[in-house]
Amino acid sequence: MSENEHIEVVAAVIRRGHRIFATQRGYGEFKGWWEFPGGKMEAGETQQEALVREIREELDAEIEIGGLIRTVEWDYPTFHLTMHCYWCTLTSASLHLNEHASARWLTQEELHSVCWLPADISLLDDIAAVL
Repeated sequence: MSENEHIEVVAAVIRRGHRIFATQRGYGEFKGWWEFPGGKMEAGETQQEALVREIREELDAEIEIGGLIRTVEWDYPTFHLTMHCYWCTLTSASLHLNEHASARWLTQEELHSVCWLPADISLLDDIAAVL
């Protein structure tokens, strides 16, 4: 990847009561780090369409998408990330980790108990404010 590569992704902040769903990467450069599930948008997709597809692929789950929390702009050493982060709720009874090593439902008090990716950390105050 070149220094100035730009990656645009969507992320689901899945809420169940007073808990938020966090996933641990099971592969790649950031293996072992925690993140909100989601992924890259494909050509022609809306943010919502991409998010529904990514959650189906990663978790075998269906979601209902709520409001945009905010869009995070973050410079990693090898690329620039634009991450559109949405409140979501699960509408399917179960989920399955297809790509992640682990997952946890975190309370407000537990939000800082995992090693988040830097762009994802920037959302924690927004999330804690509504939990």
